[in-house]
Amino acid sequence: MSKIWFITGTSSGFGRLWAEAALERGDRVVATARTTERLKDLAERFPEAVLPLELDVTDREGVFAAVDRAVARFGRIDVVVNNAGYGHFGMVEEVTERELRQQLETNFFGAVWVTQAVLPVLRRQGGGHLLQVTSEGGVRAYPGIGAYHASKWALEGISESLAQEIEGFGIHVTCVEPGPYATEWLSRGSRHSTELPEYSEVRAATAPEFEVGDPAATKQAILELVDAERPPRRLILGRVFPAIEEVYEQRLRTWGDWQPVSLNAFGSQLG
Repeated sequence: MSKIWFITGTSSGFGRLWAEAALERGDRVVATARTTERLKDLAERFPEAVLPLELDVTDREGVFAAVDRAVARFGRIDVVVNNAGYGHFGMVEEVTERELRQQLETNFFGAVWVTQAVLPVLRRQGGGHLLQVTSEGGVRAYPGIGAYHASKWALEGISESLAQEIEGFGIHVTCVEPGPYATEWLSRGSRHSTELPEYSEVRAATAPEFEVGDPAATKQAILELVDAERPPRRLILGRVFPAIEEVYEQRLRTWGDWQPVSLNAFGSQLG
């Protein structure tokens, strides 16, 4: 049976590719973006299967209205993809309050508003699947992009609680964690703080070198994910697992090394 998708950030990148993947196999898609201008060709190719909606995910009332329109058009929602977001570059000291709040408003709060808006629909249906696009930046971090990591780690954390809260309703939650891909994320979607000269050496010494993947190759992976009877709570996309594994192994070693201090901090049992 075909699925109904609600996808944010479909004007480009993963959102666009995954919308195409769903449509090409006969599913229907509510495609949202800040402007629907770049969705015209998609609507022309699939006129009966696409509902293009203009949506700023930071507008909570607008999010709820968009979900209402989606249900009015298609009757249900099966897959929700919280994909809208951008990356903000800047050392922690460089990021202004406004820049940090804007990063969190879009990447974190925007995803939460969509999640809250669709949950009553999914509960009434007795099922559904939430895909929270967090990236590898939701489980490890680089210098110079702390605001972005903060937003994605926050989304990972709230999604972990959410998954346990709603599994009894038959609703699945998966954090999708892509590594570097050749999307427009850097060239078109990113923002930058004013650089402080004091961080020039740090910036040069820690600039990462990425092996980027083909974003079109993720289409089949996402279809397999949403079709899985028991989808995982986390799915890495790309070749970043060894690096992530190393990060977690180091954390476990550190916690283990400091275990005597940790246990002493418990004190005597009371009562």
